[in-house]
Amino acid sequence: MKRIKLKRRQPNRSRGGDIGVYLVLVLFAAFMVIPLIFTVCQAFKPLDEIHKFPPTILVRNPTLDNFGDLFAIMGQSYVPFTRYIFNTVFITAVGTAGQLLIASMGAYVLAKFDFPGGRKFFVIITTALMFNGYITQIPNYLIMAKIGWIDTFLAPIIPAFAAPMGLFLMKQFMEGIPDSLIEAAKIDGAKEWGIFVKIVMPNVKPAWLTLIIFSVQSLWNNPQAQYIYSEDLKTLPYALQQITAGGVARAGAAAAVGLILMIVPIGVFIFSESNILETMASSGIKE
Repeated sequence: MKRIKLKRRQPNRSRGGDIGVYLVLVLFAAFMVIPLIFTVCQAFKPLDEIHKFPPTILVRNPTLDNFGDLFAIMGQSYVPFTRYIFNTVFITAVGTAGQLLIASMGAYVLAKFDFPGGRKFFVIITTALMFNGYITQIPNYLIMAKIGWIDTFLAPIIPAFAAPMGLFLMKQFMEGIPDSLIEAAKIDGAKEWGIFVKIVMPNVKPAWLTLIIFSVQSLWNNPQAQYIYSEDLKTLPYALQQITAGGVARAGAAAAVGLILMIVPIGVFIFSESNILETMASSGIKE
């Protein structure tokens, strides 16, 4: 029997077209990376380079004086610097964990159960996505004041649990899980909680990793100044923003502040992004 040799499909682009595509990608990558490089270098520049005009991207004489000035300024506060860090980490961790848990469970019910009012409830969620946070600040404050949550950790944490973006994102991913997979698990005797934890959540890993990125970025960089008044409960971004308001004399410390506020969200993104790509490439499910 004669073997048929299949020809490998060749791309339609020419070599010049490939080079053009790569050049465009390099330009876009540089456009996104340059601000990050500038922020990192700015934190290690001495004051004469920070105030130099026109500004330079790379640092010529790196120094750690900016960080020394930052910690010296923070050391003058009657609230320890570690307290600001704890407040921020606590609010970010609890808010992210709660949003992930509630959004996942709510999305599972909306995606895989048919109950009266389910569609209308999802319409309300998608409508809530159109409202910016600045629009809801006054109603949120009035509600928090009415129930006595102003100047407590509950004020920034509880609203994060109900962020509509998380519920919408998780529902869209869970709808892609075949119903036959869940029905097979029920036939084998699996309970709803076991199906949710062992089958549904592992197969929507890209969704909840993306949700973690958005939630950490939102909570970490939020000063929470509209809800928290006590200095002992204030977050790190609020304390660092007060330093940046010190004018030209604190320009070095302000540059160090920019780097510190950027480290955690970017670190979470880098860790989660690699897992998202790996999961999307290896965990596709089809009927």
